[in-house]
Amino acid sequence: MKKFGLLFLLISIFAWAQQSVLEQKINAVLKDKKATVGISVLGLENGFQYSRNGDKKLPMQSVFKFHIACAVLDLVDKGKLTLDQKIFIKKEDLLENTWSPIRNAYPNGNIELTLNEIIDYTVALSDNNGCDILLRLIGGTETVQKYMTSKGVKDFQIKYNEEEMHKGWNIQYENFTTANSGVQVLKKFYEGKLLSKRSTDYLMKIMWGTKTGLNKIVEQLPENTPVAHKTGSSGKNKDGLTGAENDIGIVTLPNGKHYALAVLISNSTETEAVNCKIISDVSKLVWDYFNK
Repeated sequence: MKKFGLLFLLISIFAWAQQSVLEQKINAVLKDKKATVGISVLGLENGFQYSRNGDKKLPMQSVFKFHIACAVLDLVDKGKLTLDQKIFIKKEDLLENTWSPIRNAYPNGNIELTLNEIIDYTVALSDNNGCDILLRLIGGTETVQKYMTSKGVKDFQIKYNEEEMHKGWNIQYENFTTANSGVQVLKKFYEGKLLSKRSTDYLMKIMWGTKTGLNKIVEQLPENTPVAHKTGSSGKNKDGLTGAENDIGIVTLPNGKHYALAVLISNSTETEAVNCKIISDVSKLVWDYFNK
């Protein structure tokens, strides 16, 4: 028994040393950066945890489209919506001056898209008009907040849709999460505690196909690494301030295990390239840690 106790102690010391090295390397990435950076890492099988500013409430921007998609799919699971149901989209639903691949594809509107297509546009392509169409369909942001609260998701708040966020810079700060909340909700999602297996698999597949923010979590990972993620970005205001540059996701390791990673950058005066490089560098360090 003493041998087992000594072995456990040695393993614990080694794990602590490795985590300390990870923290030192992350500190080096963040050194002298003029930004608030929240980071959280959670091993989904082994329970590993790392957090830096993990409890800071930071604006989500389009990261909230993951939470919205979950709330929509909960209604699919309950039989209140179906993925193949058609939704009529009027021209006035396709607002200008906002990111919208739907509008680019159908500039005159007056079309029918399936719920499946709108979810894909909203999550994989981060379509802002698609996001608000989904919110109107399910009864607004209140429905998403109630759903997430019912699932035990903490430190998460959604009050405004995309159209409303575009009306004032500070509104984005009312839609917040923490990095720790980000990885915890991904854990619940991965473990099937948010949705049915069918809906979980469906949304996971869409998130694997995310086409935005490819210079963030996925950039430095080996090609074809499965990463189910959702990005968010505010752009800069007239004073050169970035409200949010975010990415949260579930990464699949070569051994079939997984970890959740959330990196939320806020109130940054760094360039967009530097902000995204922070996320990319942190992602690579975490990948290297899990692959030792």
